[in-house]
Amino acid sequence: MLLVSTMPGPKRILMIASNPAVSTTLGVPVGFWGSELTHPWLAFREARYEVTIASPLGGRLEMDALSDPRDASGYSAHDIVTMGFVHTPACAKLLEESPALETLDPAQFDAVLVCGGQGPMFTFRGNQALEQTIGAFWDAGKPVAALCHGVAALVDLPWIESRTLTGFSNAEEDIADSLMGRKVMPWRIEDAAKQRGANFIRAAAWQPFAVRDGQLITGQQQYSGTATARLLIETLGV
Repeated sequence: MLLVSTMPGPKRILMIASNPAVSTTLGVPVGFWGSELTHPWLAFREARYEVTIASPLGGRLEMDALSDPRDASGYSAHDIVTMGFVHTPACAKLLEESPALETLDPAQFDAVLVCGGQGPMFTFRGNQALEQTIGAFWDAGKPVAALCHGVAALVDLPWIESRTLTGFSNAEEDIADSLMGRKVMPWRIEDAAKQRGANFIRAAAWQPFAVRDGQLITGQQQYSGTATARLLIETLGV
C-alpha cells in the first residue's frame, strides 16, 4: 500500500545523482545528465517541496558534457533550465558538495528520485548504499522514481519483477551508438529490465514519457524529467 506522508511541513524529496566516473567503453568522464536533475528539481521547487541532492559517495557532482548547455558542442544549448541552474549561485552550490547516502536518513524524506546520465551505467549496479536507500523507501511504502539510465539503480532489485516501467530504450541506445560510431553503454536498461521479469514499455525515441505502477515511477530519457516529477507530485497528493 502506498504511504502518503503525514510528516508536518512541506514534502521532502531526495534526489540521487551519480558521482563522477569514467566510461569503460568510451574512456571519457561521465556523470549525471543535466536536465534529468534540473528539470525535476524545478518542478519540485515550484510545488514548494524541499529537495536534497545527494550521491552514493558524496562530494562534487559533474554533468555529462553533452548535457551541459555551456559545452562547446552546443548539444544542450537549448536547455535554459539547466543554464539557469548552473548560473544561479545557490543552485550551483548544490553540486559542489553533495551529501553521501550513508549520512542521510530515508525516514526524513517522502520520496526518492534517481537521476540518470551516463554515470549510472558505470556506478549504480551493485552499489550497496544506493540499493539500501531505495529499499528503505520501498519498504516504507513511499514513492520510488527513476529517470532514464537512473533505472540502472532498480534493475537488480527483486521487486521489479512484473512491474511496469520505462527507461532509456534499446531504440535510443541504437541511435546513440550510431551517432558515436561505436558502442556507448556496456549494457542496456531495456534488456536488463526484461531479463528481471519487468514489463518494460516505451514511447517513440526522444519523446517525453513517464509511467507509474503503484509507488514506482519511471521516465524514459532526458526529455522526461518534468513528466516524471509531475507524476511523483501527483502520487504524493499535492
